Amino acid sequence: MKRPTIRELHRMEDFDAVSLLYADIWGTEPGNPPLSAELMQALSHAGNYVAGAYEDDRLVGASVAFFGEPVGISLHSHITGAVMGRGVGLALKLHQRRWATARRLRRITWTYDPLVRRNAYFNLVKLGARPEEYLTCFYGAIDDVVNGGDESDRVLAAWDLTAPAPPGMTELPAGAAHGLRNREGRPETVTTDAETVLIDLPDDIEALRRTDPGAARAWRLAVRHTLGGLLGEGARVVGFHARRRYVMQRPGTHA
Repeated sequence: MKRPTIRELHRMEDFDAVSLLYADIWGTEPGNPPLSAELMQALSHAGNYVAGAYEDDRLVGASVAFFGEPVGISLHSHITGAVMGRGVGLALKLHQRRWATARRLRRITWTYDPLVRRNAYFNLVKLGARPEEYLTCFYGAIDDVVNGGDESDRVLAAWDLTAPAPPGMTELPAGAAHGLRNREGRPETVTTDAETVLIDLPDDIEALRRTDPGAARAWRLAVRHTLGGLLGEGARVVGFHARRRYVMQRPGTHA
Protein backbone atom coordinates (compact mmCIF):
# COMPACT_ATOMS: atom_id res chain seq x y z
CA MET A 1 0.00 0.00 0.00
CA LYS A 2 1.39 3.38 -1.01
CA ARG A 3 1.96 5.68 1.95
CA PRO A 4 0.26 9.07 1.85
CA THR A 5 2.36 12.22 1.60
CA ILE A 6 1.98 14.45 4.67
CA ARG A 7 2.77 18.15 4.56
CA GLU A 8 2.07 21.23 6.63
CA LEU A 9 -0.53 23.59 5.18
CA HIS A 10 -0.30 27.38 4.99
CA ARG A 11 -2.54 28.53 2.12
CA MET A 12 -6.19 29.49 2.35
CA GLU A 13 -7.08 27.27 -0.61
CA ASP A 14 -5.67 24.27 1.28
CA PHE A 15 -7.70 25.13 4.37
CA ASP A 16 -10.83 25.42 2.21
CA ALA A 17 -10.16 21.89 0.92
CA VAL A 18 -9.69 20.57 4.45
CA SER A 19 -12.95 22.13 5.65
CA LEU A 20 -14.81 20.44 2.77
CA LEU A 21 -13.15 17.10 3.59
CA TYR A 22 -14.14 17.43 7.24
CA ALA A 23 -17.73 18.27 6.25
CA ASP A 24 -17.83 15.13 4.10
CA ILE A 25 -16.37 12.89 6.83
CA TRP A 26 -18.67 14.19 9.58
CA GLY A 27 -21.69 14.49 7.30
CA THR A 28 -22.34 18.21 7.79
CA GLU A 29 -23.27 20.84 5.25
CA PRO A 30 -20.23 22.21 3.36
CA GLY A 31 -20.95 25.66 4.78
CA ASN A 32 -20.93 24.31 8.35
CA PRO A 33 -17.82 22.12 8.69
CA PRO A 34 -16.50 20.91 12.07
CA LEU A 35 -13.66 23.44 11.69
CA SER A 36 -13.60 26.52 9.48
CA ALA A 37 -10.88 27.41 7.00
CA GLU A 38 -10.54 30.83 8.64
CA LEU A 39 -9.72 29.31 12.02
CA MET A 40 -7.19 26.95 10.42
CA GLN A 41 -5.57 29.96 8.77
CA ALA A 42 -5.27 31.72 12.13
CA LEU A 43 -3.89 28.65 13.91
CA SER A 44 -1.33 27.97 11.20
CA HIS A 45 -0.20 31.58 11.06
CA ALA A 46 0.31 31.57 14.83
CA GLY A 47 2.69 28.62 14.53
CA ASN A 48 0.37 25.75 15.38
CA TYR A 49 0.05 22.43 13.57
CA VAL A 50 -2.13 22.11 10.46
CA ALA A 51 -1.25 19.26 8.09
CA GLY A 52 -2.82 17.43 5.17
CA ALA A 53 -2.39 13.90 3.84
CA TYR A 54 -2.33 13.37 0.08
CA GLU A 55 -2.54 10.42 -2.26
CA ASP A 56 -1.53 11.40 -5.80
CA ASP A 57 -2.22 15.06 -4.96
CA ARG A 58 -5.71 14.21 -3.65
CA LEU A 59 -6.47 15.30 -0.08
CA VAL A 60 -7.39 12.21 1.96
CA GLY A 61 -6.90 13.42 5.52
CA ALA A 62 -5.95 16.35 7.72
CA SER A 63 -5.07 17.15 11.31
CA VAL A 64 -5.18 20.37 13.32
CA ALA A 65 -3.48 20.86 16.71
CA PHE A 66 -2.48 23.75 18.92
CA PHE A 67 -0.12 24.30 21.82
CA GLY A 68 -1.60 23.59 25.23
CA GLU A 69 -0.85 23.39 28.93
CA PRO A 70 1.76 22.88 30.30
CA VAL A 71 3.33 25.50 28.01
CA GLY A 72 6.35 24.20 26.15
CA ILE A 73 5.47 20.58 26.93
CA SER A 74 2.08 19.74 25.43
CA LEU A 75 0.32 19.85 22.05
CA HIS A 76 -3.45 19.39 21.90
CA SER A 77 -4.69 17.66 18.75
CA HIS A 78 -8.16 19.11 18.22
CA ILE A 79 -9.33 17.27 15.10
CA THR A 80 -8.01 14.57 12.79
CA GLY A 81 -10.10 13.23 9.93
CA ALA A 82 -9.14 10.75 7.25
CA VAL A 83 -10.57 8.28 4.76
CA MET A 84 -10.82 4.92 6.45
CA GLY A 85 -8.86 1.74 5.84
CA ARG A 86 -5.70 3.06 4.17
CA GLY A 87 -3.45 3.98 7.09
CA VAL A 88 -3.95 7.73 6.61
CA GLY A 89 -4.86 8.42 10.22
CA LEU A 90 -1.77 6.63 11.50
CA ALA A 91 0.48 8.48 9.04
CA LEU A 92 -0.96 11.80 10.24
CA LYS A 93 -0.43 10.97 13.92
CA LEU A 94 3.16 9.85 13.34
CA HIS A 95 3.86 13.05 11.39
CA GLN A 96 2.30 15.04 14.23
CA ARG A 97 4.54 13.20 16.71
CA ARG A 98 7.67 14.07 14.71
CA TRP A 99 6.54 17.71 14.49
CA ALA A 100 6.02 17.84 18.26
CA THR A 101 9.30 16.16 19.20
CA ALA A 102 11.20 18.51 16.85
CA ARG A 103 9.85 21.32 19.04
CA ARG A 104 10.87 19.48 22.24
CA LEU A 105 7.31 18.80 23.29
CA ARG A 106 6.78 15.77 25.49
CA ARG A 107 3.11 14.91 25.10
CA ILE A 108 0.14 15.15 22.77
CA THR A 109 -3.42 15.11 24.05
CA TRP A 110 -6.74 14.75 22.25
CA THR A 111 -10.33 13.81 22.96
CA TYR A 112 -12.28 10.91 21.48
CA ASP A 113 -15.66 9.28 21.93
CA PRO A 114 -15.07 6.37 24.33
CA LEU A 115 -17.94 4.39 22.79
CA VAL A 116 -16.27 4.01 19.36
CA ARG A 117 -14.33 0.76 19.44
CA ARG A 118 -12.07 1.41 16.44
CA ASN A 119 -10.97 4.76 17.90
CA ALA A 120 -10.24 3.23 21.31
CA TYR A 121 -8.18 0.46 19.66
CA PHE A 122 -6.29 2.95 17.49
CA ASN A 123 -5.51 5.30 20.37
CA LEU A 124 -4.64 2.76 23.05
CA VAL A 125 -3.14 -0.12 21.09
CA LYS A 126 -1.67 1.28 17.88
CA LEU A 127 -0.42 4.56 19.37
CA GLY A 128 -0.03 3.70 23.05
CA ALA A 129 -1.94 6.73 24.36
CA ARG A 130 -3.78 6.45 27.67
CA PRO A 131 -7.07 8.01 28.86
CA GLU A 132 -6.59 10.53 31.66
CA GLU A 133 -9.99 12.15 32.18
CA TYR A 134 -13.67 11.55 31.38
CA LEU A 135 -15.38 14.69 30.05
CA THR A 136 -19.18 14.57 30.24
CA CYS A 137 -21.03 16.15 27.28
CA PHE A 138 -17.84 18.07 26.46
CA TYR A 139 -19.08 19.73 23.25
CA GLY A 140 -22.80 19.60 24.01
CA ALA A 141 -25.12 17.60 21.74
CA ILE A 142 -23.68 17.17 18.23
CA ASP A 143 -26.15 16.57 15.42
CA ASP A 144 -24.10 15.20 12.55
CA VAL A 145 -23.92 11.82 10.80
CA VAL A 146 -21.18 10.50 13.10
CA ASN A 147 -22.63 11.63 16.45
CA GLY A 148 -26.32 11.44 15.58
CA GLY A 149 -27.43 14.02 18.15
CA ASP A 150 -25.85 12.05 21.01
CA GLU A 151 -24.34 13.83 24.00
CA SER A 152 -20.65 14.39 23.33
CA ASP A 153 -18.99 12.56 26.21
CA ARG A 154 -15.26 12.40 25.51
CA VAL A 155 -12.15 10.87 27.02
CA LEU A 156 -9.01 12.99 27.18
CA ALA A 157 -6.18 10.76 25.94
CA ALA A 158 -2.51 11.58 26.53
CA TRP A 159 0.36 10.32 24.38
CA ASP A 160 3.69 10.31 26.21
CA LEU A 161 6.30 11.07 23.55
CA THR A 162 9.18 10.25 25.88
CA ALA A 163 8.20 6.63 26.55
CA PRO A 164 7.94 3.57 24.29
CA ALA A 165 4.42 2.45 23.43
CA PRO A 166 3.12 -0.11 25.94
CA PRO A 167 2.64 -3.63 24.54
CA GLY A 168 -0.79 -4.68 23.34
CA MET A 169 -2.75 -6.70 25.90
CA THR A 170 -3.40 -10.28 24.75
CA GLU A 171 -4.12 -11.89 28.13
CA LEU A 172 -6.15 -10.49 30.99
CA PRO A 173 -4.74 -10.28 34.52
CA ALA A 174 -5.93 -12.97 36.94
CA GLY A 175 -9.09 -11.97 38.74
CA ALA A 176 -10.29 -9.52 36.10
CA ALA A 177 -14.06 -8.99 36.27
CA HIS A 178 -16.62 -7.09 34.25
CA GLY A 179 -17.96 -3.79 35.47
CA LEU A 180 -19.91 -3.39 32.22
CA ARG A 181 -20.80 -6.31 29.96
CA ASN A 182 -22.14 -6.40 26.41
CA ARG A 183 -25.14 -8.68 26.86
CA GLU A 184 -26.57 -9.44 23.41
CA GLY A 185 -26.05 -5.85 22.29
CA ARG A 186 -27.31 -4.17 25.46
CA PRO A 187 -25.19 -2.81 28.34
CA GLU A 188 -25.30 -4.74 31.59
CA THR A 189 -23.69 -3.01 34.59
CA VAL A 190 -22.11 -5.40 37.09
CA THR A 191 -21.12 -4.56 40.66
CA THR A 192 -17.56 -5.71 41.34
CA ASP A 193 -14.75 -4.94 43.75
CA ALA A 194 -12.14 -6.59 41.50
CA GLU A 195 -8.79 -4.85 41.17
CA THR A 196 -8.95 -5.23 37.38
CA VAL A 197 -12.26 -4.12 35.84
CA LEU A 198 -13.40 -4.75 32.27
CA ILE A 199 -15.62 -2.25 30.43
CA ASP A 200 -17.23 -3.69 27.29
CA LEU A 201 -18.28 -1.51 24.35
CA PRO A 202 -21.09 -1.93 21.80
CA ASP A 203 -20.20 -3.51 18.48
CA ASP A 204 -21.02 -0.40 16.42
CA ILE A 205 -22.30 2.62 18.31
CA GLU A 206 -22.65 4.74 15.15
CA ALA A 207 -25.00 2.20 13.56
CA LEU A 208 -26.86 1.81 16.86
CA ARG A 209 -27.56 5.55 17.00
CA ARG A 210 -29.39 5.21 13.67
CA THR A 211 -31.23 1.94 14.33
CA ASP A 212 -31.90 2.01 18.08
CA PRO A 213 -31.36 5.42 19.72
CA GLY A 214 -32.63 4.09 23.04
CA ALA A 215 -29.96 1.41 23.17
CA ALA A 216 -27.31 3.94 22.12
CA ARG A 217 -28.41 6.21 24.97
CA ALA A 218 -28.24 3.31 27.42
CA TRP A 219 -24.65 2.59 26.33
CA ARG A 220 -23.70 6.25 26.75
CA LEU A 221 -25.00 6.35 30.31
CA ALA A 222 -23.52 2.97 31.24
CA VAL A 223 -20.02 3.86 29.97
CA ARG A 224 -20.28 7.27 31.63
CA HIS A 225 -21.11 5.59 34.95
CA THR A 226 -18.49 2.83 34.81
CA LEU A 227 -15.53 4.17 32.81
CA GLY A 228 -16.12 7.76 33.91
CA GLY A 229 -16.72 6.75 37.50
CA LEU A 230 -13.55 4.65 37.73
CA LEU A 231 -11.40 7.35 36.12
CA GLY A 232 -12.84 9.83 38.60
CA GLU A 233 -11.81 7.52 41.44
CA GLY A 234 -8.24 7.43 40.16
CA ALA A 235 -8.33 4.13 38.28
CA ARG A 236 -6.10 3.79 35.20
CA VAL A 237 -6.87 2.37 31.79
CA VAL A 238 -4.03 -0.10 31.20
CA GLY A 239 -5.18 -1.73 27.96
CA PHE A 240 -7.87 -2.45 25.41
CA HIS A 241 -8.54 -6.18 25.17
CA ALA A 242 -9.74 -8.08 22.08
CA ARG A 243 -10.65 -4.80 20.34
CA ARG A 244 -13.80 -4.55 22.45
CA ARG A 245 -13.17 -3.72 26.11
CA TYR A 246 -11.24 -1.34 28.32
CA VAL A 247 -9.05 -2.90 30.99
CA MET A 248 -8.83 -0.76 34.13
CA GLN A 249 -6.76 -1.01 37.29
CA ARG A 250 -8.09 0.44 40.51
CA PRO A 251 -5.83 2.78 42.54
CA GLY A 252 -3.04 1.05 44.43
CA THR A 253 -2.92 -1.96 42.09
CA HIS A 254 -0.54 -2.79 39.26
CA ALA A 255 -1.15 -4.22 35.80
